[in-house]
Amino acid sequence: MRNLLATTALAALLLATGAAAQTPVSELAKPPADAKRFTIMSPAGRHGEIQYWTAPDGAVMSRMSLLLRGQAWEEDETVRLGADGAIAEYELRGSSPQGDVAETFRVADGLAVWKSQIDGGSAKYTRPAFYLPAGFSPIAGNLPIERMIATGQDVDMLPGGRAHAEKLATATVGTGASAQTVTAWSITGLSGTPFAVWTDANGATFATIGGLSFIRAGYEGDQPALEKAQDEALARKSPELARTLVETPSVPVAFYDVRAFVDGKRFAEHQTVVVDKGKIVAVGPIDKVKFPKASRIVDGKGMTLTPGLWDAHMHVGDDYTGPSELSLGVTSVRDPGNNDALTQARRARRAAGELLSPHVYASSLIDGKGPNTAQIANVAATREEAIQLVDAAKAKGQVGVKFYGTMDPAWIAPAAAEAHKLGLHVHGHVPAGMRPAQAIAAGYDEVTHIYFVAMQAMPDDVVNHSNGIQRFQGVGRYAKDMDLNAEPMKSLIADMAKRGTAVDPTLVVAESLFVPENGDLSPSYAPYVGTLPPTVERGFRQGGFAPADGTTRADFRASFKKLVELVGVMHKAGVPIVAGTDGSGLELVRELELYVEAGFTPAEALAAATSVPARLVGADKHTGTIAVGMDADLVLVDGDPSKTIGDLRHTRLVMMDGKLMEADKLRAAVGVQGRPAFEAAE
Repeated sequence: MRNLLATTALAALLLATGAAAQTPVSELAKPPADAKRFTIMSPAGRHGEIQYWTAPDGAVMSRMSLLLRGQAWEEDETVRLGADGAIAEYELRGSSPQGDVAETFRVADGLAVWKSQIDGGSAKYTRPAFYLPAGFSPIAGNLPIERMIATGQDVDMLPGGRAHAEKLATATVGTGASAQTVTAWSITGLSGTPFAVWTDANGATFATIGGLSFIRAGYEGDQPALEKAQDEALARKSPELARTLVETPSVPVAFYDVRAFVDGKRFAEHQTVVVDKGKIVAVGPIDKVKFPKASRIVDGKGMTLTPGLWDAHMHVGDDYTGPSELSLGVTSVRDPGNNDALTQARRARRAAGELLSPHVYASSLIDGKGPNTAQIANVAATREEAIQLVDAAKAKGQVGVKFYGTMDPAWIAPAAAEAHKLGLHVHGHVPAGMRPAQAIAAGYDEVTHIYFVAMQAMPDDVVNHSNGIQRFQGVGRYAKDMDLNAEPMKSLIADMAKRGTAVDPTLVVAESLFVPENGDLSPSYAPYVGTLPPTVERGFRQGGFAPADGTTRADFRASFKKLVELVGVMHKAGVPIVAGTDGSGLELVRELELYVEAGFTPAEALAAATSVPARLVGADKHTGTIAVGMDADLVLVDGDPSKTIGDLRHTRLVMMDGKLMEADKLRAAVGVQGRPAFEAAE
């Protein structure tokens, strides 16, 4: 149920004959009346279903329909098991937002061969190994997990890797005759960090729970309790990480002879930065700054010390998000929407020293009710409810509210006014039917995603449906033709600069959706190839959205180029730009590389991930810059980002609140086996 971004004559023949064409919905498999049903759901409601059954010839089959904020998946899956119980033949058909879904796998004559929409390969097959498809694969994703639970043994995976299951917790679901006990298992080896899967008493998959949950039909009401139980069970492992990955120096720490990014705006050579008791106590040239003899000296020759980075758009997924972000040098994140109860619980555990995590500045996500409601939203049905949800965000300890695309435009001004009265930051998607200038006039302090800024210049039919797939397809079709020096963009940019309205562009998201064809290696992830499980690295070659009729990939790429240009024009005009990923965090430095392409200097790009977001959330008086009196949130990187911004990937030491962490140990804790490459290669 988990969608993982995961040379012989015979191999060549099988690769050449793999499925290649989109299968229309009318030709996908028809489930029988007695098929087992799973509901795809979130707190926002139902998004689709999966049905499973065994065909007369013994093949195990599934049929999935999923509609998520205007993005549609229609697929079927056919699996035949071999004598060893593993997958011997596999086929996935249908369509997705990326276009065709066409994937095959086969074992024959001691050789396993696969062909997907993004790759193809082969491997000798000498013992049981489970193929994990690149596509959305309900059955194939379940089978290795059920095998581990049945045998108590790890399983080998194809294209590579080894999976492990560990019991987490049990829970009772259902009532009366439908009541049963289910078990949560922590699965590792597939996605880098652990995730949970629930099984029934027979070891069959019962549910996977998260922002998007898959749960056996009839038990949808048990989703919140299962999510709470698995989060608490996974959380019991977190205090050990907080203890073992962090060192609290007993003496001052002197970063000696570093290139330092000081004052939030410039690089200075041959500097010494001294930290004591969690604060920066001295900054200056090496021949002028003195430090106590008992200090711990970090030789920074050839290295660069920067403020701890900010990921200004990170939906915290679980407790492992913390070590993962810290390994990248990120000491502060803005979470622009999540399960608020889990956010509050993590905040409390971090304060108690039981969770290793960056500082999290969280917003409550508020949306209206409709087919494109955000799956993690607090949902309002009326203007009054929208205002009440703003009040609730303040009561929960959030620092902001993020409005979403299904909000009634008429609710924005009163809800934003309430937020400002309470001291909350207002940001978000632009609701369908509004343009960004209207949202800003109604109270937005910040616009999220560059394609919502571009909505100012889009035709009405795009704007009126911009809470669904049109926010991508419409912008991909028309953005290339925007004149950024003419109306309506000229006035919008000038007004944003005058008001100080910020933008969280997430250019890396737009790049991933508009630029690559299936099989292209993403520049966001290219430096990390070889450091993550093969099932994860396959996702590095996931293509973008398939262009709608009448558009081409060239149109999408031209529109993306114009979006990059738009960020540069806004920056030059004085619009605050903050760097975020809306992804795993690995994409952050690529975001900064795109800013440099847009015309930022490396120093200006780095400021977008340090001092500018700190100022945006009102934290700039204590963090975000290297200066005397500031919190010791720092990262030491190997290289010279003043010339090559990509060198920020090469973290060596991270300091947060004056505590030291080795980046290599943080990477290992989240399943990253090695350092990123200095130069990405196809």
